[in-house]
Amino acid sequence: MVTNRVNPRVVLIGPPGAGKTTVGQLIARRLGLELLDTDALIVAREGRSIPDIFVDSGEPYFREIEREVVALALRDAQAVVALGGGAILDEGTRAELAGHTVVFLDVALRDASRRVGFDQGRPLLALNPRGQWLALMEYRRPLYQSLASLQIDTNGRTSQQVADDLVSRLRDIGHGSADEPSEVGEQSPVESGPA
Repeated sequence: MVTNRVNPRVVLIGPPGAGKTTVGQLIARRLGLELLDTDALIVAREGRSIPDIFVDSGEPYFREIEREVVALALRDAQAVVALGGGAILDEGTRAELAGHTVVFLDVALRDASRRVGFDQGRPLLALNPRGQWLALMEYRRPLYQSLASLQIDTNGRTSQQVADDLVSRLRDIGHGSADEPSEVGEQSPVESGPA
């Protein structure tokens, strides 16, 4: 049985600096949906920052909480979901992404470092951030690509340009409506949240 989705669920994945949160906010507004940023949901649930969770409780604890938060977020059909950069490392999370419209926001080191500075509370990039980012991407890129329904290059583009491209491509694959309102005037560079 085929059901018509008035509000498509879009899941954004990608590394730190790809702009998942910023683009997610724009896409959510364009589609008339809520943005569920899983990093923000973890911070709200725990009452402490992600770096504090890593320091006080360790990465395994963080990944366990992240898995639970992502699973809950993916069950909300009326939302755009932005996953933390490492959420796709969990096998269960990868399985949960099956059947969703998953968009890999790709970015190169130069643009990622300009957007986030690698000094804003990113525990996995604390020492030698550029080298660690490159190592993370070497390992994660095949995972991001294997999970993605769409891949969008964010390099040298504003958040609005990326959002416009994404909405257009969603329409091309049958998600979204040509009558959706357009957000104009947003020309800030793509920015990014905690992961």
